[in-house]
Amino acid sequence: MSLITVLDCTFRDGGYYNAWDFEHELINAYLKAMAALPVDVIEIGFRYLPGTSGRFLGGCAFSTDEFIRSFDIPNGLRLAVMVNGADLIKFPSGVEAAVDRLFQPAAQSPVELVRIACHVDKLEETLPAITRLKEFGYKTTVNLMQIAALSKDEVKRLAQLASGYPIDILYFADSLGSMVQDDVNTTVDALRTHWKGELGFHAHNNMEWALANSIRALEVGVTWIDSTVLGMGRGPGNTHTEYLALELESQWGLKINHIPLLKLINKYFEPMKQQFGWGPNPFYYVAGKYGIHPTYIQEMLNNSRYDEEDIMAVVNHLKSEGGQKFNLTTLETAARNFYVGEPRGTWSPIEVISGREVLILGTGPGIARHWQALDAYIRKTRPFVIALNTQSQVDHELIDIRAACHPVRLLADCAEHATLPEPLAAPASMLPDSILEAFKGKQLLDYGIGVQEETFIFKPTYCVLPTPLVINYALAIATSGHASRILLAGFDGYGADDPRNFEMDSLLHLYAQSDGAVPLESITPTRYKVLTTSVYSLL
Repeated sequence: MSLITVLDCTFRDGGYYNAWDFEHELINAYLKAMAALPVDVIEIGFRYLPGTSGRFLGGCAFSTDEFIRSFDIPNGLRLAVMVNGADLIKFPSGVEAAVDRLFQPAAQSPVELVRIACHVDKLEETLPAITRLKEFGYKTTVNLMQIAALSKDEVKRLAQLASGYPIDILYFADSLGSMVQDDVNTTVDALRTHWKGELGFHAHNNMEWALANSIRALEVGVTWIDSTVLGMGRGPGNTHTEYLALELESQWGLKINHIPLLKLINKYFEPMKQQFGWGPNPFYYVAGKYGIHPTYIQEMLNNSRYDEEDIMAVVNHLKSEGGQKFNLTTLETAARNFYVGEPRGTWSPIEVISGREVLILGTGPGIARHWQALDAYIRKTRPFVIALNTQSQVDHELIDIRAACHPVRLLADCAEHATLPEPLAAPASMLPDSILEAFKGKQLLDYGIGVQEETFIFKPTYCVLPTPLVINYALAIATSGHASRILLAGFDGYGADDPRNFEMDSLLHLYAQSDGAVPLESITPTRYKVLTTSVYSLL
């Protein structure tokens, strides 16, 4: 057991959620809890180059020697910081000069270990930093990221390359959370063909294999294991320190005082988890399954603009196109711009709408609250009624058509649509065969769609929209059909600070400025900036 080293990297990996801005009191309580566990090394955070972030980051992003000395470090705890290899490579004067900028000799620093996180295709460029750090007297690791995507021969080549430098521990990281236990065995075997020094492992918990993979790594000769308190880390998080400690106690017979850690979790980390929401879920699971960078999921879960359909659209796109490296432009494109090619359709809304008032039924609580008045209004004036997706709070006999255009939503709702009697307006000519097969027997009104930023275009059998939101699609159907006016019901909006309000206001404003736009009016309460009246005044 003395050969196993546990490194807790909570403040480094967990900082992705709070910009590495941890309270001083929390850090001191954490240090005391770690000292009561079989944790040998704590990674206090990153050591970013000054002036490179472009935004506020807390002390654990820079982890300067002065910052570290402000804490009560228990005897026996060794301290580490991590540096991004990509930052060293980009430093104008070279990686050695970057090391000189970041570090003083180890004898003058509270830091003992410096870890360099390195993407597998940047190892050769990064390695000279190791030589410089050793000259300064530091213990070093190189953490090979996204190693699971490599072949066995490629892993062997990396091990051979690393063996030519004075690295103390060679780490491999399951960056995408896609590894299972057999993959750990295979990777260790491949690294061992050339690497004879100590090995370390850093697990991600996309598929809830982090703990099991960490235990397997120990069983096959890995001697350094990473963990974080309550699994706090980017996306789905990491191996839980508290669970790893329990396994070390039960399997290796260690005597551990769990109380300080449990108090730490209850006082600090459980509230943070409620606030930030890290940890595995079905979206992270499927991302791990297909080797997709977890930041795609984390960004969408933390942005209310993205709903479940958007997330699955991104996953489906990246499954085929590849998503091992996070790219914000790719995220936007995959989430919203999945219709490609010239828009096309066969159904012309003008055949049933021309000159009529159109009522679009959303899914907000205003429908249920005012359904009796809406029911009376529809029966009295007989507008052309479009219900969005599977909204079902109004009698079927009062709905003329339903509208849906998001492929993921269509596929998810196909069974429900099959039971609904109304025709479904959808871009049938542009949908995959798998979705069309699911709608066999359903009356589809084929109104096409194209996507182009900041654009509304209304053609007889298709439209071009800024985003494929179903409200945009319904507006286009009504407009292409030459409606006399468009009424909205059930578009309540969101909380005052919710960005979806701003997005919808921008879309409605863009629509109103477009050629052919029809006057809009909400007849139930709404937070959107649109002309509003009361359904009760229309009865």
